[in-house]
Amino acid sequence: IGYQQQLRVVAEYSDGQIRDVTALAKYDSMDEGVVAVSKSGYASTVGKGQAGVMVRYEGQVDIATFVVPFSDNAPLDNWQNHNFVDELAAAKFRELGLQPSGLCDDATFIRRAYMDAVGSLPTREQTQAFIASQDPEKRTHLVDQLLGLTGDPALDIYNDRYAAYWTLKWSDLIRNNSNTLGEQGMWALHNWIKESFRTNKPFDQFVRELVTAKGSIYSNGPANYFRINRDSSALTESTAQLFLGVRLECAKCHHHPFEKYSQADYYGLAAFFSRVTSKNSEEFGIFGRETVVMVRDSGEVSHPRTRQRMEPTPLGGEPIDDPLDRRLPLASWLTSKDNELFARSVVNRYMGYLLGRGLVEPIDDMRSTNPPSNAALLDALGNWFIEHNFDLKQVMRVVMTSRLYQLQSQPTPKNASDRRFYSHYYVKRIAAEPLLDAIDQVTGVKTKFKSLPLGTNATELPDAEYPNYFLTTFAKPRRASVCECERMADENLSQALHTLNGDTLAGKISDKTGFIANILAKETSHAERVTAIYLTALCRPPTDQEMQLSQQFLEESPSPQECYEDLLWALINSKHFLFVR
Repeated sequence: IGYQQQLRVVAEYSDGQIRDVTALAKYDSMDEGVVAVSKSGYASTVGKGQAGVMVRYEGQVDIATFVVPFSDNAPLDNWQNHNFVDELAAAKFRELGLQPSGLCDDATFIRRAYMDAVGSLPTREQTQAFIASQDPEKRTHLVDQLLGLTGDPALDIYNDRYAAYWTLKWSDLIRNNSNTLGEQGMWALHNWIKESFRTNKPFDQFVRELVTAKGSIYSNGPANYFRINRDSSALTESTAQLFLGVRLECAKCHHHPFEKYSQADYYGLAAFFSRVTSKNSEEFGIFGRETVVMVRDSGEVSHPRTRQRMEPTPLGGEPIDDPLDRRLPLASWLTSKDNELFARSVVNRYMGYLLGRGLVEPIDDMRSTNPPSNAALLDALGNWFIEHNFDLKQVMRVVMTSRLYQLQSQPTPKNASDRRFYSHYYVKRIAAEPLLDAIDQVTGVKTKFKSLPLGTNATELPDAEYPNYFLTTFAKPRRASVCECERMADENLSQALHTLNGDTLAGKISDKTGFIANILAKETSHAERVTAIYLTALCRPPTDQEMQLSQQFLEESPSPQECYEDLLWALINSKHFLFVR
């Protein structure tokens, strides 16, 4: 801290002329808690960590990176690499002088792994068996079971749960919504996404099918992508952000202020979609009035300033065309093994999903002026994804079996200020749908959703429009944006009041057919009942102190029923339940 450096900016022009433009450039710190910079480009380190200074001149952008170690001595004596993720994380720890936290315990791991992989809690029997197991490879085996990678049908029993959970994630991003698509279109898209995840369809194939789809939106699910995004501009911006991690909307009207992309880049990409159109299928005399997506023989995009007709051009590439359907070469380029933007954007999303923070944040805003916290790790994960034929489960597996994923969430004095480099696990708030499912599971009382059979989980809901106060309060998105930010993770007062005083939780806990009623009906001891409650709600047995306090609570309660109901209520309202730790 206290290091000072005058930045020097040199511009090389197309005619070969080289000029010092330091005084003419503009400077912005990307993290003022680490580095400050003056208008003249004089940079000073003011805090610990890694941060960049963005330098702009005449539409060109670059980054100067500053690294300030957290400490001079942070030995990794007990660090053992599980795979390349750990090797590259350890290299960054050494560079930054960060000492990582220790490994989490088995109870924490099983809850974390279940919630991250399939969006649900383990049963108390599964938790007890996992904690009791002496198998040194039990964590790896659990990950393989959750992801359906054991090769044994008797063990690969979570495919439907996995498919439902990740269908929810990608339905949010693709914006599957009956208000836009109608009931039949919504179901067609939902079923296609779900079947894609159930069969572990390679993600490059998933994307190709989506961006080249045509035909009826009622019979061909991915064709709904073109009903959701009704013009070339919407298709350009959605496709770039979803599958390249590039927020391109700024370049629609002017040169992107924080990136190299120009209006020509924007409209060159838009030209791939310029010939997509649709008609009502009644013109074909069969299906009624659902939309049919088609490709015309003509249709161009012009640069709004120069009026020049734009050739279909990938970002940073050369023009490519197809006489029949311009989307075909776009899909080939988009999912090519040579297109590192695609692979990097996908693995960055999944790092965010699994570890609470992407290597680039926000996870769908990847640009040269927003560099990754660990570029080597991002590159390696992207290459792993490509080498494994764009298999999302293999990305999840290599991350979830790493030591990095298995660290405690409790920081140490030496890494407490780290918010970017994964020296401890970053606690994540459970999203609305898996949270409601978890409450249903631990109370033993299912939520009934309108027009769907009892037993349908919240994570299985196909639409954004199911009326449910709990889901709305806990920020279930309306699927109006491709941005990850639509699902807000911040807690608020309404959420706290609803779990503390609302009807949803109170009614389920006191239900005569619920979990508490069932354990009271059995002739078991107080200790056995309390242990069952803790294992069910928090996926761990109570500590000795917690057991002693529960005995005192029982003695002070009007009845055992009130004691156990209040105990379960308190645990569900605790951060240990509401968060993945």
